[in-house]
Amino acid sequence: MKSSSPYQPFLLRLLHGFTSLFLLAAMVTAFWTYDTYDGRWGKTALPHFIEIESIHGTFGLYTLLMFPLLVLYAFHRGQKRLIQPDTLTRLTQVGHPIWWYTFNRVTNTLALLALTFALFSGKMMDDQWLPRGELNHFWYYAHLVSWMVMIFAIAFHLLMNARVGGSSLLLSMWHWKYRLKDSPRFWWFHFSQWRTNLELDKMRFSLLNILEAIILISIISAWLIPLLK
Repeated sequence: MKSSSPYQPFLLRLLHGFTSLFLLAAMVTAFWTYDTYDGRWGKTALPHFIEIESIHGTFGLYTLLMFPLLVLYAFHRGQKRLIQPDTLTRLTQVGHPIWWYTFNRVTNTLALLALTFALFSGKMMDDQWLPRGELNHFWYYAHLVSWMVMIFAIAFHLLMNARVGGSSLLLSMWHWKYRLKDSPRFWWFHFSQWRTNLELDKMRFSLLNILEAIILISIISAWLIPLLK
């Protein structure tokens, strides 16, 4: 890896990489599921594959399992990549470099919120609705909308990262080399530091704290609510 290439923390690359791969697979199988069981707004020539809903659910579950780890990393060690207290002020400086960097942070944050919406709405669904032809449930419509939102969120996320860092920034997320300080053997030490900082931050309230709480509560609710039905 060239020294001029942007360097991304190894743990971020792992969490982002696995979440992205599972999410991409979930999105592809989501469209195939729609094409197999619904198709009211257009169909393609994909094969009618009745097991595709189960496969989609599996990739959705893998994404849901990885996502909380990415959220904790993003809102703590990676919080500089998300919206900041001066975001609204910076967004008034249209055309300046800082505007692009600020808008990039906004799209990073929106991508996390969009994925939360998609995962939560998916968990609210019953896996027997589509096989039984029950296509008019609220949460099914919400899940369809969530995946459309997810497509636009990912598109803006990639476009803004390409705009501020070029192809080298995008490709840097897929490099596997890491520096000594990023070695897995130091992860527990970094985790201990994070817990200490978390204790110090308990009395602080910011928009990032609120967004993190909303996302984590949504994830927890996505597991608990189906158990209570």
